[in-house]
Amino acid sequence: MNVDGTHVIRLTNNPASDEGDHAGWSPDGKRIVFSSTRDGGQLHIFVMNADGSGVTQLTSGGFVDDDPVWSPDGKRIAFHSTRDGGDEDIFVMNADGSGVIPLTNNSVLPMALQSSMPFPSGPLR
Repeated sequence: MNVDGTHVIRLTNNPASDEGDHAGWSPDGKRIVFSSTRDGGQLHIFVMNADGSGVTQLTSGGFVDDDPVWSPDGKRIAFHSTRDGGDEDIFVMNADGSGVIPLTNNSVLPMALQSSMPFPSGPLR
């Protein structure tokens, strides 16, 4: 879309819920991360090219993964999930979906991902 709101382009066309309210551009502007129910179940994390092509599912399972955000270097994605049983916790994974690790245990404020807090840039463990 242009700055003036013209030239709107639809990037997804799926009967599932593709959640654009928490979608995010990669730092290099080449990819978009978003959550969707397009696998037929819970919300999970997907990435696609900036033109809507190349949709790739990064997470799966019988739990909710939502609200993804890119690290400033584009190498990792933080998100909140119920994968550890019920309560939402904050997790981080590599940008290809590998190496998922928890950052919190029964977090009270997983929506901190949506704040302006900086993403950790150093090693996680």
